[in-house]
Amino acid sequence: MQIIRHHEQVPPGLQGGVYALGNFDGVHLGHRKVIGEAARVANELGVPIGVLVFEPHPQQFFFPDRPFFRLTPFRAKARLLEKLGVDILAALPFDQRMSQKLAPEFVLDVLVDGLRVVHVVAGYDFRFGKGRGGDAATLSYMGEMEGLGVSIVEEVRDGSEAYSSTRIRELLASGDPRGAAKLLGHWWTVETHVQPGDRRGRTIGFPTANLPLEDHVEPALGVYAVRVEIEDGEHKGLYDGVANVGRRPTFDKQDVLLEAHIFDFDGDIYGVHAAVSFIEYLRPEQKFDGLDSLKAQIAKDSERARAVLAALSAGE
Repeated sequence: MQIIRHHEQVPPGLQGGVYALGNFDGVHLGHRKVIGEAARVANELGVPIGVLVFEPHPQQFFFPDRPFFRLTPFRAKARLLEKLGVDILAALPFDQRMSQKLAPEFVLDVLVDGLRVVHVVAGYDFRFGKGRGGDAATLSYMGEMEGLGVSIVEEVRDGSEAYSSTRIRELLASGDPRGAAKLLGHWWTVETHVQPGDRRGRTIGFPTANLPLEDHVEPALGVYAVRVEIEDGEHKGLYDGVANVGRRPTFDKQDVLLEAHIFDFDGDIYGVHAAVSFIEYLRPEQKFDGLDSLKAQIAKDSERARAVLAALSAGE
């Protein structure tokens, strides 16, 4: 998959194509319907399939002080899109200049003159341009004016529930990673580099990989059954584990940290990029009166997590 950072500097070999438009945070099943339609049209026309997103997310640009909310930061999003067979990812900078483009200017400058798209696909609720002034109707009208094909995908639902990034965030905040996965079409995952910690876990027999949430949305604080994928190095592979997301009140900490204990593993993975997939919420975070009671509870959590993950493997 080729990544384009600026629409004014697109190599001729990457111009043209059918583009899916949107933020695609989470790359959930509703998003996949839009991308799938773009792939269908691209295959019919014999041209590449592209996805256009903005980095940073426009909400981060306009509201920099708000809590992190992203389900999939850029690297995770790019990985998921590549797995879907996307040929070109146009990750365009969302800055002051881009934020001031009126909807018609966006179509002409970015889509027509820059990327030279032949067809675009967007969801029914797609908004674009200064003040979110453009919508699906605007896009369709501009397409007719400029000879640009436009397809609008209607709302996609799972029974009575719409596929929505907002709804997925709500499910994660309530401690329902399985419900979130049902709408995502994949397990929700935190991807970041393993950082050195206080090494307290090693002293009680439960070493942990410490991973800052960085710009990921904060899920319900507590303990989870997880799967950990180590993406590089000598320990590359997929492992079962148990993880705590929280402020570690037993040690009077305040920052939120993801600490993952990988079962039957004793390797050094500091600095390695890892992906932790949240499978099941086991219990809320709690404060213990000492290391012995903490150790006993981690053992119980680990036993329960092993059972959850074994049942999951048996059903796959």
